[in-house]
Amino acid sequence: MWKFHMVHHADTHVDTTTANRHHPGESVFRAVFTTIGVIICGAPMWLVMLYQSLSAVLSQFNHANMRLPLWLDNAISWVIISPNMHKVHHHYMQPQTDSNYGNIFSIWDRLFGTYNYTPVESLRYGLDVLDDSTDEALNYQLKIPFDNSIKTHY
Repeated sequence: MWKFHMVHHADTHVDTTTANRHHPGESVFRAVFTTIGVIICGAPMWLVMLYQSLSAVLSQFNHANMRLPLWLDNAISWVIISPNMHKVHHHYMQPQTDSNYGNIFSIWDRLFGTYNYTPVESLRYGLDVLDDSTDEALNYQLKIPFDNSIKTHY
């Protein structure tokens, strides 16, 4: 599944379009597993719709190419995922890629030890296993999950 998600992380210019950049195969995985989870938990449809709506709006916010005052970004990141907090997750190398996974609430990264503070100025976006020139090549991006020559680190 990581190879499908690599399309999202291959973006070398993190902004609101990155929030929408997903391989169609990943969308299928998400829909199937979300549906299974909803059925197993018996979650009411209003709660599912509330979560999906919050997720869509906050994903746009935390991927946005905007600079909040540092004090405000830090304060926000104690409750929800701020742009500076999430952009660490889009750094081109591990261990930053394996941190700040959250989309809505920041408590989970702090609770599970996956929170990482790295100043935005020192981040480089994309993936160390992909050539940055393929960032906007749609044909290449769609083939990533099926290309065995691409290393995944896992």
